[in-house]
Amino acid sequence: MIVGKDRGKTGKILKVLPEERKIIVEGLNLYKKHVRPKTQGEKGQTILVPKPIDASNVMLVCSSCGKAARIGYRFEGEQKSRVCKKCGAKI
Repeated sequence: MIVGKDRGKTGKILKVLPEERKIIVEGLNLYKKHVRPKTQGEKGQTILVPKPIDASNVMLVCSSCGKAARIGYRFEGEQKSRVCKKCGAKI
């Protein structure tokens, strides 16, 4: 994540919402949700739920250099491959 309270943290993408241009990332942008008891014996509780993040606030982490980097494309014959802009390695 590149902005906000969780800036600099990384996580696994759980869900992509392309129509809203948002992404849900595991362990980032969490908020407390109060859950009411469903049956008479249960207690109410608060749970942490991940909120969607705008796609422009997230960057891919390169597997070879370990830094957040933009993606470039390189054509090798007929194949198109993704490349890290910082180190030039294939992603």
